Amino acid sequence: MLLSKPRLAALCLSTVILPFSAMSATSTKQATDSVDDPAYMWDLGNLYKSADAWSAEHDKITAEAGKLDQYKGTLAKSAQDMLTALNAYSHVRKETARLNVYASLKADENVKIGANQERQQAAQSLETLVSAKTAWLAPEILSIGADKIHAFEKQSPELAKRFGFFLENTLRGAPHTLGEEAEGVLAQAGDVMSQPNNIFSQLANGELPFPTVKLSDGMSVRLDLAAYSKYRQSLNREDRKKVFDAFWPTYSAYRGTLGATLTTQVMGEVFEAKVRHFPNSLAAATFTDNMPEAVYRTLVAEANKNLPVLYRYLKLRKKALGITDDLRYYDVYPPIFDLSNPPKFSVADSKRIALDVTAAYGPEYTGLLKKGFSGRWMNLFPHEGKANGAYMNGSAYDVHPYLLFNNHDDYESLSTFVHEWGHAVHTLLDDETQPYETSDYSTFIAETASIGNEMLLNDYMVAHARNKAEKLYYLGQGLELIRATFFRQTMFAEFQLALHEEVEKGGTLSGERMTDMYCGLLKKYYGDGEGVMKIDPAYCVEWAFIPHFYYGFYVYQYATSMAGAAQFADAIEHEGKPARERFITMLKAGGSDYPYELYKKAGLDMATPAPYEALMARMTHIMDQIDQLQAQK
Repeated sequence: MLLSKPRLAALCLSTVILPFSAMSATSTKQATDSVDDPAYMWDLGNLYKSADAWSAEHDKITAEAGKLDQYKGTLAKSAQDMLTALNAYSHVRKETARLNVYASLKADENVKIGANQERQQAAQSLETLVSAKTAWLAPEILSIGADKIHAFEKQSPELAKRFGFFLENTLRGAPHTLGEEAEGVLAQAGDVMSQPNNIFSQLANGELPFPTVKLSDGMSVRLDLAAYSKYRQSLNREDRKKVFDAFWPTYSAYRGTLGATLTTQVMGEVFEAKVRHFPNSLAAATFTDNMPEAVYRTLVAEANKNLPVLYRYLKLRKKALGITDDLRYYDVYPPIFDLSNPPKFSVADSKRIALDVTAAYGPEYTGLLKKGFSGRWMNLFPHEGKANGAYMNGSAYDVHPYLLFNNHDDYESLSTFVHEWGHAVHTLLDDETQPYETSDYSTFIAETASIGNEMLLNDYMVAHARNKAEKLYYLGQGLELIRATFFRQTMFAEFQLALHEEVEKGGTLSGERMTDMYCGLLKKYYGDGEGVMKIDPAYCVEWAFIPHFYYGFYVYQYATSMAGAAQFADAIEHEGKPARERFITMLKAGGSDYPYELYKKAGLDMATPAPYEALMARMTHIMDQIDQLQAQK
């Protein structure tokens, strides 16, 4: 997760098969791999030496932000005056982002510490202040007009280089830019608009009364978010059922509250879209990236068209797990192929394998990855109060990225490791190439960089499997990656769009209504009506568990990025160095152009079926390999 990116044989970005000795690293967890080892806890000292230092800088930047409106009325005087004003604005934005990174990371270390939450609120309030004090900026740029701005850019190469894209993008937004007073009001509402996510995070990470369940081995487990994610993968089917049956009633009991919270999020996004004169909230959400709505709708259409490919996988899963009655939703998460001794990966293993599998990108990429591994950039292991999930936060431009994990030393953790480091290296490539003003790349690009790494990893593990059982295990993991990242995320995107369209047509939402809507999608995607999987309505409250619904129209980018990664894989396999260079060039471009255009420059059009066909070809090929292996005696 980024907090802040026909083609049958496209199974490996690298044509180099590394020696089997590289796989000897699949050892047991090393004694030093502990939550208590400071080497595995990030060091925030590169951001600020202490909380007091953060507070002092926060006060300083708050004072500077409060003076940004002094530049109002100066932009049209000269190219130098415009550069001076935009430079001040950029500086405050950059330092505000750095303050926010520290506050966010400290808050996620332990969501139960009130002082950390208050610091995060203060950082968010500063962002709102910056928006309020610069609400005049876009209207003033529009009043100056394109001709004069272009003349200024000719007079000042620095203005053109650093702010040219920002200025063009602002001019593009003319139909959706309000007057100064209205822009100020919307900016002031920023704190309120961010509260649904804050409420959800506080409830889900710190205050939900998670149940305890006794598993078949006699162990009692408190099913917080990290434990649920771990134990839903149990090889024991009765344990999986126990985990689901214990976990989801907690969310069901709070579905009214969580439904109201998510409804507020949706209503806020619909409100802003209307105020800014967009035809709908999807158009508003895709406007920022200048993304054709056709990309979103093509994604959903292609996923629905290819549901039979998903059904084939689910049937294969049922057979492999030896299930003789109905396949159930709790049967999705365990490895499709069992290993008597599932591989474990120490931190050293994960680093070494990550270097091996990304070697296809060349020495520049490898050097940046080694640089990251040598520093204390990661918070690796779960502990009480820590935020769930995994992400890379690279928003502090003058500092390195930071990465949060909840590592369990298994293959899923290894896959997450290479995913998030894909984001981190993308950030490093971008920040070394772009000025701050064009360094804010789109998630649409970012997720290709990270999901592509997961594909590389899976191909590597299949190629270096030591026996048939291990090869089947990793092929199964490759299928699950596609289910979870493409089909599941597209299902989320379809659900999210349905919520917004319900409000836009004057309908109403509630936790119960959301559960019904989500249930319909679960049944469609998992083939309930076709007899592929039986969906228990008790699990349809899963929507309440998904934090991404509070990030705007975000989740669709995971699915499009996976399709993009599949087509890049095909191009790199068949073209070699030229395709790899196009890929790295796209990452280095950062936010210097719109992501859809950057994709097209790299040879991909995400509004066409081709990338999705490449991904389905990959999934089909994996299943064909499994069929061939299972046919062997």
